[in-house]
Amino acid sequence: MTHILAFPGMLPLGERLASLAGAVVGEVDIHRFPDGESLVTLPDNLAGQDVAIIATLRDPDPIALPLRFAAETARELGARRVGLIAPYLAYMRQDRRFAQGQAVSAPLFARFVEESFDWLVTVDPHLHRIPSLEDIFKIPARRLVTAPLLAEWIAANVPDAVLLGPDGESRQWVAEVARLADRPYEVLEKSRSGDRDVDVSVPRSDALLTGTPVILDDIASSGRTLIQAIERLLDAGTRPPVCLVIHAVFAGNAHADILAAGAARIVTTDSIPHPTNAVSLAGGLAKALEQLRFNDLSDSVVAIAPE
Repeated sequence: MTHILAFPGMLPLGERLASLAGAVVGEVDIHRFPDGESLVTLPDNLAGQDVAIIATLRDPDPIALPLRFAAETARELGARRVGLIAPYLAYMRQDRRFAQGQAVSAPLFARFVEESFDWLVTVDPHLHRIPSLEDIFKIPARRLVTAPLLAEWIAANVPDAVLLGPDGESRQWVAEVARLADRPYEVLEKSRSGDRDVDVSVPRSDALLTGTPVILDDIASSGRTLIQAIERLLDAGTRPPVCLVIHAVFAGNAHADILAAGAARIVTTDSIPHPTNAVSLAGGLAKALEQLRFNDLSDSVVAIAPE
């Protein structure tokens, strides 16, 4: 029997996942002492069981040590294998040394995870120059692909959608979502000069003026890319766009700022708990968990099929 142990905030997704996977769900209790230290408490019925800890890593630093404590405690309590389901995986952007003395955090964080977990499942990680998770993880690492679910949501909710990718790097991904949804697509041109300084240009397209723009993005953090795109689209005379995002990081006031810029709606997956969550990842996570349960590690990429 697999026990899914949910970190704070992840119980709703954990319960949906457990229901689909035929697993038992429990909670990881984290008590914070006044000095900032953490006390982690797990259920005590883990002897001989497979354990899957589900924790999103939107704010990774306060979670990292409790993750290690939880994994090691599960082993001390007799768990057979301990895996990590991290729908949002942090520390993947820094994959090389951009300035003298910088830490290259992607492989460092991968080693940190490997020291405590037997396998990893994540959702469309934000990889740049790393071709695949297998290039930095030595443990089995599964990447769930959200394109089918995004396409299904678009087809059901925005039948006249014109899809927009945030930059040239997104072209292949956006093209796949557009193919699955049977809708046209365009790609924005983006230039970045800092963490919050982004400039976006919108292509000239008759389709954008007759359909509903749907801006796709894998991560909305500062929100500057989405805000710039919304402003440029509205200046061009389009309808208010829908923003469809995989990972709802929304640092600071990003969510409110995107709405204030003129977005018709913001929709996200439940990789990070947020009121905008409307696309469930439970079905795909259940698939990955089932294959890992039977030691089927032949394919590192699991496409999420609509539930």
